[in-house]
Amino acid sequence: MPNHQNLVSDSRRNAGGIVSADASPLIDIGRDLVDRAKKAGADVAEVIVREGSHLSTKVRLRAPELVEEAGSRAVGMRVMIGQHVAVTYTSDMSETGRARLVEDAVELARLSEEDPFAGPPDSALLSKSDEHADLDIFDPAMSELGADVALERALQGEGAAFDADERISNSEGATFARAAGSSALVTSGGFVGSSRGSYASLVVNPVVDDEDGKKRSGYHWAARRHLAELEDPVSVGKEAARRTLRKLGAQKVDTQELPVVFDPDAARSIVGLVASCASGGAIWRRSSYLVDRLDTDVASPLVTIVDDPLIPKAPGSRAYDGEGLLSRKNVVVDQGKLKSYLLDSYSARKLDMQSTASASRGSSGGVSAATSNFLLAPGSMSPEALLADTPKGLYVTEMMGFGFNAVTGDFSRGAAGFFIDGGELAYPVAEVTISLNLDELLKRIDAVADDLDLRTATASPTFRVSAMTVAGR
Repeated sequence: MPNHQNLVSDSRRNAGGIVSADASPLIDIGRDLVDRAKKAGADVAEVIVREGSHLSTKVRLRAPELVEEAGSRAVGMRVMIGQHVAVTYTSDMSETGRARLVEDAVELARLSEEDPFAGPPDSALLSKSDEHADLDIFDPAMSELGADVALERALQGEGAAFDADERISNSEGATFARAAGSSALVTSGGFVGSSRGSYASLVVNPVVDDEDGKKRSGYHWAARRHLAELEDPVSVGKEAARRTLRKLGAQKVDTQELPVVFDPDAARSIVGLVASCASGGAIWRRSSYLVDRLDTDVASPLVTIVDDPLIPKAPGSRAYDGEGLLSRKNVVVDQGKLKSYLLDSYSARKLDMQSTASASRGSSGGVSAATSNFLLAPGSMSPEALLADTPKGLYVTEMMGFGFNAVTGDFSRGAAGFFIDGGELAYPVAEVTISLNLDELLKRIDAVADDLDLRTATASPTFRVSAMTVAGR
């Protein structure tokens, strides 16, 4: 069994530093590299500099099992010579490392094939630092939280699950993790911006033995940008125990067509499929069933889906996008009609459209369109009222496997949850498959609840699909 104090001591020897409030050192690195690249022959140079610290602790059976803590700093660069593009990155901040980064980037650009759609965003569209909203996405307390406190939170969460019911005698563990970081983006087009962010999560995963010998595993989790707003570990553990115990006696159901209610965790997976199909890259590659569907009905009138990077404290919030354009809210689906794709400058050029300020820049320096806070807008009814309004159906809490064809929209996945009878959860259900084309699934949404919770950047409230094929015995 790992020793608690030894694990903490080992983590401190490898720990990263606290994230600084002053981003000027990162900006200075970015400016230096942009200048070097321009002098080396690049027409366009863009640099992203990131630093951060990460801590992950895991306990199992009331004992510490793992502590990992690390700090990182890396630079990603994108350069263009004409319309020849290259991206490269390094974690070596020395003089030699910087020189090699620039040399490699420029050389790779010269060797790359010309791309007629390549280019930076119009410099007139770049945002200014005084336009950047303060979205309150960084909590200084996050980077100061040590391994000993993190372990204690994980132990409290798992302990609460064990203490909730004597039938819970096993566990997959409890994990508490926190991360904090800073970044700076500098481009030869004149953009300079910086940001800081933090995030913490706790997941508790108890296991219980069923009468048929099967082990039923359940979980509950919490996550927030600010440590003080994170759900109490004991509450997380108790809820994890409740969710695990209610799986006892799970059974298959007969194959039939039923209304299907998706809880927020399962619903989020459905909304994520829409995000992948609405991205500019999927559209110009014609690998999405939403190609050529703008201003047409793609969902029920109850469905409005937005990508909103300006929500304070939300997981995907950002003041500017990966190319330096000012962040904005994009309505992707408005009362059932597809109104917009999510585009960076490149995909916008490919589609002869305008960027939606949806660029995301990876650590390598590469840019592509991506979501920020991608959300199905909540309705006006409570999830309890939605359930009570469902005489018979399947309440889905988990989905397994991956069965989705983005080109056709065909959807089929393993599922587990509860059978609904008389507006109540009657008994647990496992080992069934739900299927329906995603286009039809979205159009059949006939109820949306008000329980949207921004624990993740892609989120959804509970919603109901009027009918889906449920394959069981």
